[in-house]
Amino acid sequence: MNKERGREYLRLKIDAASSSLEVKTLEIPDDSKPIRIEKSTGNGDVGSVYFGPNHPMKPHRLCMTHHLVLSYKLHEKMEIYRPHKAYPAELAQFHSADYVEFLHRITPDTQHLFANELARYNLGEDCPVFENLFEFCQIYAGGTLDAARKLNQQQCDIAINWAGGLHHAKKCEASGFCYINDLVLGILELLKYHARVLYIDIDVHHGDGVEEAFYFTDRVMTVSFHKYGDMFFPGTGDVKDIGEREGKFYAINVPLKDGIDDGSFTRLFKTIISKVVEMYQPGAIVLQCGADSLAGDRLGCFNLSIDGHAECVRIVKKFNLPLLVTGGGGYTKENVARCWTVETGVLLDTELPNEIPENDYSKYFAPEFMLNIPNGHIENLNSKSYLSTIKMQVLENLRCIQHAPSVQMQEVPPDFYIPDFDEDEQNPDERMDQHTQDKQIQRDDEYYDGDNDNDQNTDM
Repeated sequence: MNKERGREYLRLKIDAASSSLEVKTLEIPDDSKPIRIEKSTGNGDVGSVYFGPNHPMKPHRLCMTHHLVLSYKLHEKMEIYRPHKAYPAELAQFHSADYVEFLHRITPDTQHLFANELARYNLGEDCPVFENLFEFCQIYAGGTLDAARKLNQQQCDIAINWAGGLHHAKKCEASGFCYINDLVLGILELLKYHARVLYIDIDVHHGDGVEEAFYFTDRVMTVSFHKYGDMFFPGTGDVKDIGEREGKFYAINVPLKDGIDDGSFTRLFKTIISKVVEMYQPGAIVLQCGADSLAGDRLGCFNLSIDGHAECVRIVKKFNLPLLVTGGGGYTKENVARCWTVETGVLLDTELPNEIPENDYSKYFAPEFMLNIPNGHIENLNSKSYLSTIKMQVLENLRCIQHAPSVQMQEVPPDFYIPDFDEDEQNPDERMDQHTQDKQIQRDDEYYDGDNDNDQNTDM
């Protein structure tokens, strides 16, 4: 990208867990001083939803991330926007209309009436029906859609939605704690302006929903680094799965075994992604930063440190292409917050002190109150010969791409009309009823210590 000295450009953070709206325009690289500041306050619900007492998905990790970002004052170096709630018609750009409609109307109180539909749409133990489920989907999907549109309109170079990255959701069903696939929706938005989009996934689980959506096209290349084998969810992502028809060779899978460490992972990542960008020449990149690939994750099995995980973000950022960054998995929530805060710093070229500043969630980083986490001690089952074989297979498949596919770009379809309204002009009593206020109350069973952990020993 053109980064002329003194050129004004923007960085954007779409943070659906945010309780505030803050806009700053930065002069980079000369002075880095804000020249315009606008603030507004509102209420964010994405971090307050509750999957259930025995469910490993804890959306409160988003609140922890948000407050950690604030405590390091990273919000002063970027714009923060409140995303719109995605309309059902926007969600139906990928998902089937009947599935979207069912998510819209199902509630915990009525689900017993729809046993057949729950089975059809794979709603249940892994993907429970909880209060405000559809609004939750609207907010995190709206964040990714807005991020893509900001990139398309060249209003930013990098857009972040840590609430997004729910990569397992399928066209007609939920899967793996994911209901709406915001990544697919964001990529479809980017394809309005870019002939080719590269999707990269470093979650410990295979990015099956995104791969499946684009398995037959060469306009999106999907690259997933994940644990494979031993009946590990979702069970897909073999190196031999390479796409079909026009999409043959445009799906890349890097199947890994338990215990991979920083050095092995980042070397493989850099080699493969560098070759992918060289051969495919994408116009934009979407990077899913699932934090369940970190050491010590409740559902993971890798030995990655936060520095190792963040190195992948650093590598991708250096390509200087429009970049949409999302969250994803991550089930040891204090480490998720650490990781995504460090990676926010990486995207802002800001190195963070290891000692965590005081914030509303400080006690959950006890006793060390440090950003760094201990290295994992799971045996590394990825031998040098195994990793070399995987690398050679992937690079060989890339050689089958003679050149970046060309696309006859047609008239760009318009963005969905998003009606503007001023929340301040609404009656505050109507804007926040008692039900809404109740949702802002922190649940006592969402945070816990030792024996008070109501699901720490639950096997999922």
